[in-house]
Amino acid sequence: MGTDGSAHIVWDWNGTLFHDVDAIIGATNAAFAELGMEPITLERYRALYCVPVPKFYERLLGRVPTNAEWLVMDETFHRYYDQHRLGCGLTQGAAELLAGWRSAGRSQSLLSMYGHDDLVPLVRGFGIEAHFLRVEGRMGPSGGSKAEHMVRHIRELGGVDPTRTVVIGDAADDAVAARHVGARAVLYTGGSHSRASLEEVGVPVVDSLEEAVEEAERLAG
Repeated sequence: MGTDGSAHIVWDWNGTLFHDVDAIIGATNAAFAELGMEPITLERYRALYCVPVPKFYERLLGRVPTNAEWLVMDETFHRYYDQHRLGCGLTQGAAELLAGWRSAGRSQSLLSMYGHDDLVPLVRGFGIEAHFLRVEGRMGPSGGSKAEHMVRHIRELGGVDPTRTVVIGDAADDAVAARHVGARAVLYTGGSHSRASLEEVGVPVVDSLEEAVEEAERLAG
């Protein structure tokens, strides 16, 4: 699997390759309960979700969370999520699509805002690590933007042409990060955003990973 200027996909993890939306909603509601907030539905979550995450909490609280509130909510979210992600699996068709892209001689990598030390063993456990040139999770505190991480990711890959690179993710932030490095993006509706909010971003929006890969192939041309 080379980096000779051929088409490259940068995959997102949570909500894209990893179907963890139920665990995320449960963890979000556990965090809200710490502040006495009402639980949120999946539909409302998708309509309001944004990054950085404190901004999302601001939309729901009607004010910026205090530092103490943010720390409590963040810790609660991750504690709950770590328990419930164990029951989550890969998105339908993900393993086959990764294998197919690789066997066609194209390259791909994984960039996530999920903690690196948690991400790597999870990817390895699904038996898909070998499909990627690089698997990279977030180093340092949570709550940041993906764009700065994308710059380093592309640089570390070496030989990957950003103009022939497509980011596949489930959030507006994935498209912003792609644009930041001169790449394209395809957004998938199975994760954190509603279709309506994704369509506002101005990139192709699809309802399956199979469609996402087909669109990536077309965009990377």
